[in-house]
Amino acid sequence: MKQNEMLAMILAGGRGSRLLDLTKKVAKPAVSFGGKYRIIDFPLSNCANSGIDVVGVLTQYESVLLNSYVAGGGRWGLDSRGSGVYVLPPREKADANLDVYRGTADAISQNIDFIDNYNPEYLLILSGDHIYKMNYDKMLDYHKANKADATIAVIGVPMKEASRFGIMNTDEDGKIVEFEEKPAQPKSNLASMGIYIFNWKLLRRMLIADMKNPDSNHDFGKDIIPAMLAEQKSLYAWQFKGYWKDVGTIDSLWEANMDLLDEKSELNLDDRSWTIYTEDVTSLPQYIGEEASVDCAYITQGCRVEGEVKNSVLFTDSVVAKGAKVIDSVLMPGAVVEEGATVTRALVADGVVIGKGATVGAADSETIELVAKRVKEAE
Repeated sequence: MKQNEMLAMILAGGRGSRLLDLTKKVAKPAVSFGGKYRIIDFPLSNCANSGIDVVGVLTQYESVLLNSYVAGGGRWGLDSRGSGVYVLPPREKADANLDVYRGTADAISQNIDFIDNYNPEYLLILSGDHIYKMNYDKMLDYHKANKADATIAVIGVPMKEASRFGIMNTDEDGKIVEFEEKPAQPKSNLASMGIYIFNWKLLRRMLIADMKNPDSNHDFGKDIIPAMLAEQKSLYAWQFKGYWKDVGTIDSLWEANMDLLDEKSELNLDDRSWTIYTEDVTSLPQYIGEEASVDCAYITQGCRVEGEVKNSVLFTDSVVAKGAKVIDSVLMPGAVVEEGATVTRALVADGVVIGKGATVGAADSETIELVAKRVKEAE
């Protein structure tokens, strides 16, 4: 891929409200994942591994930590001459009080000048809040082979879940003939992953027209893609085969972390052929006490385990004290489970302390309990 043939824009401004207290002060893409990573590490690492040199990260809600984390791009090797990661907050006021992008298409429209500065032939648009490993260069090859105006990455989902997604109906060659947003009666199970490749000149023209339309939602799924189909542009669905997870809820974030414990899972973070890069945290090696019991666990550097850990993921610097039990749970960075406490089917937020003898979560719970505040010692 020659330099700037394709430029990437990562939509990283969602509120992440379904993650509850985890995103009260932190943007969803900056939420911790997998022991030592942040969600934004995945699309940025995919860009670096795919040979994309310039990446714009479009931020808005609670973006201070996210902005400082991605600025420069050094963690992903995107800080050398001719490459870089650029933070792009909203420049226009959507209402009198708040600077926000009005929709996914508006986020790109507000940054047309930035994109034009690099004059790419193709524009790659990504969501910043999914867990997956993808070679975008292969998707571009597919786009070129079909002489497409736009290519949308899709993944097959169970038919019973298809109504939750934007669904692509295609012909036998993969050409999109219809797009349905969360259809009540889906005709296909090909769900949009929120990953698009557009021919930039065409998309630029359509974005400018969309900006002038007072009735538009300024959204790719609701406006831009339907407009392209109405103009009979050539849109193709590129079917992704691999691990992909939308970690938009506490349960799905817990599930994605649990997937790291499955030897058959396609989410292998130790795969050196497709490295997921992250911040190099300075911590001591993990310590497992002589009396500790560890069974099927993912334990990161800096952790101290002196109690029982079973089928759980422990993030950097988390602690399980003597007599404590952590079962089917996720401890985020710096979480502490004190002596005699029990944590079951729970996700314990960054730095939260579970007091001595306390009990949180339950083995028979249908949902995962989020523990975002200190739990007092048992009486």
